[in-house]
Amino acid sequence: MQIKQYRTLFTQQLTPIYDAGEAESFFFLILEENNQLKRIDLALNPDLTFSEEAIQQWNSILEQLKKEIPIQYLLGKTSFYGLDFEVNSTVLIPRPETEELVEWILESQNLEAKSQESRAKGEQLKILDIGTGSGCIAISLAKNISNAEVFAIDISEKALATAKKNAEINGVNVTFIEKNILETENLEQQFDIIVSNPPYVRELEKQEIKKNVLDNEPHLALFVEDDDALIFYRKIAELAQINLSQNGQLFFEINQYLGNETVDLLEKMNFKNIELRKDIYGNDRMIRCEV
Repeated sequence: MQIKQYRTLFTQQLTPIYDAGEAESFFFLILEENNQLKRIDLALNPDLTFSEEAIQQWNSILEQLKKEIPIQYLLGKTSFYGLDFEVNSTVLIPRPETEELVEWILESQNLEAKSQESRAKGEQLKILDIGTGSGCIAISLAKNISNAEVFAIDISEKALATAKKNAEINGVNVTFIEKNILETENLEQQFDIIVSNPPYVRELEKQEIKKNVLDNEPHLALFVEDDDALIFYRKIAELAQINLSQNGQLFFEINQYLGNETVDLLEKMNFKNIELRKDIYGNDRMIRCEV
């Protein structure tokens, strides 16, 4: 079968579930990953064909996409902040909003000044990522800050195994630690930056979550109880009070509906220079503050 014919079949079968643009993007992602062909190759060679074996492989992927299994899990990889990451059902798929959080940390004027001062003294900037998952935040920071010493915590042994692979793929050194942050009383060292994208989706918000996320991504990394939605923020902020260095910074990704509540929590805990920032979709999504 000609590839262009299969492309039409592929997108037609997916459009009841996904919009046409998304179905089309899936096709070319898979084409490049599985067949080492790009869109331009198909345009220049419209008569290219799939073998019967290739069609069987594509049909298998198509059936899984119909079940709304995320394409990132099917391909086993995704991109985040210009880097390649392995992903699987033990970790959340990194989101564009989280790239914005990384960008905010990197563009921080305080961070730049601190980094320059530390380099001048031959010191390292110590960064901790709590709830690292795939390692996307920790690894991106390690890749982009030359004098960073980066640590990353997660409760899941399997998630940490994936994060360690991703550190190797991207050629960075990150110290990974298996730890239940809610049971941690002290982080035992001082950090210049603590960052976390913890579970923050309330059970009452489950109906807003797309089926492909709800049925496939790890609930341990997504959901919190309705009656204590800020449990991770409170605990991490308590640890930050102990384990952030002077003028150290705390960064959070947050629940878009709980921006004011999270700011209020941090104000009551006497954090200063609290800043709430919206994401590209106009939702309250990130907070930065200092001890």
